[in-house]
Amino acid sequence: MFKKMFALPAVLLLGTSLLAGCGSSPAADTGSTGSTEEAAADQPVTINMFTASPEYTDAFNAYIEEYKKVKPNVTINLEIMQADYNTVLKSRIAAGSTPDVFQTTAGGDIDTYADYSADLTNEPLAAAMTDAVRANMSSTDGKVLGLPVKGNLFALIYNKDLFEQAGITEPPKTTAEMDDAIAKLEAKGITPFANAYKEWWVWKHIFQHYVDAAADDAGISAQELVNKFIKGETTFSEYPLLENNFFAFIDTTIAHGTDKPLERDSNAEVSDFASGKAAMMTGKGAWDEEAIMKINPDFKIGIMGYPVSDKAEQSQIITGADQALRINKDSAVAPQTIEFFNWLYTSDYGKNWFSQVAKVIPPIKDAPLPDLQMPKEMDEILKTEKSGDLSVNYSLDTFHQKFGEIMQAYIGKNKTKEQAIEEIQQAWIQLGSSQ
Repeated sequence: MFKKMFALPAVLLLGTSLLAGCGSSPAADTGSTGSTEEAAADQPVTINMFTASPEYTDAFNAYIEEYKKVKPNVTINLEIMQADYNTVLKSRIAAGSTPDVFQTTAGGDIDTYADYSADLTNEPLAAAMTDAVRANMSSTDGKVLGLPVKGNLFALIYNKDLFEQAGITEPPKTTAEMDDAIAKLEAKGITPFANAYKEWWVWKHIFQHYVDAAADDAGISAQELVNKFIKGETTFSEYPLLENNFFAFIDTTIAHGTDKPLERDSNAEVSDFASGKAAMMTGKGAWDEEAIMKINPDFKIGIMGYPVSDKAEQSQIITGADQALRINKDSAVAPQTIEFFNWLYTSDYGKNWFSQVAKVIPPIKDAPLPDLQMPKEMDEILKTEKSGDLSVNYSLDTFHQKFGEIMQAYIGKNKTKEQAIEEIQQAWIQLGSSQ
């Protein structure tokens, strides 16, 4: 997910000014001969990064500044653009100006951009990744072609104080327990759900929990189930959790949620939740904690899986990495760029950068968690429960965006459930994969 923090592009530079193209600078070409160590020690090198994560601007600039102390000859130019990022990236690749480092979603898009990505399988940075994250960064033929921007957490987020006020002692894990929790909340005058259904991307975060459970019922992996939909080999009618439970949950969140759901964006949802206007927040994850705490520093956050069925074990939080950085395999400074990321993912500074500077869930092993509530809750839950599969990664964002638009039409009563299901199935075939 590219979080929609703001729409205007932001260009941030460190060292020399950004060149018009995002390819390597002429000075950097001298670094392509000889060993990586000699080039790094003796030659000026410029690495151009093109990313779509404005929320990590300060954190990215921090590790760029730190690396300058390690390799004074390396200049890293950082360009961040959120509006039209994918369109601009594709146009630069088509024009032969592929950036030295660029960002894509993980999963299916790992294969989409495989021809432009350096193989990192045998690099120290790949060994440093957690198993789940490394899988998210790998192509279908098993090559590690991406670098995780961060680890992530997707869950149903709840207000512990409001749950306590309503007499809810344990977060609900089944649909029946959720119905009971809703009744208890409303009996105390508390709105159960805050939603951000104006955003297309929140829908995929909810839906993946139902995909995981449907795959579990069928005795196959979530990836196998998604691939069956992409190939047109199955339909919602074969999976009651998709045909019935998912839509029932969406209907429930609207009937028992904040007003005008199609007018509530991500920021509005966070505001509704943090200010105590609703007890649960749908479609979101760990990235929202700091925004919540800025509104209410005393807020007590809880996380839980979505109660997708009558099986408590199918209520799972989901972890993994959904955003990837790619190193242009044809870049004149590919060796120096790989060296830089090996440093970030294996050095003491890098291990602490994720938690202390970026304040995100580290995607690497042996790194401390940030001093935040949701990652700590996640850590406790995963001591006794399994993480769900990050199944959004098995379809392209072109599909997920269309899926969100279809669901918006459904809750706006412009499509029936049957029409929505048919269009989702067709979109999966047409847009689900790069093939």
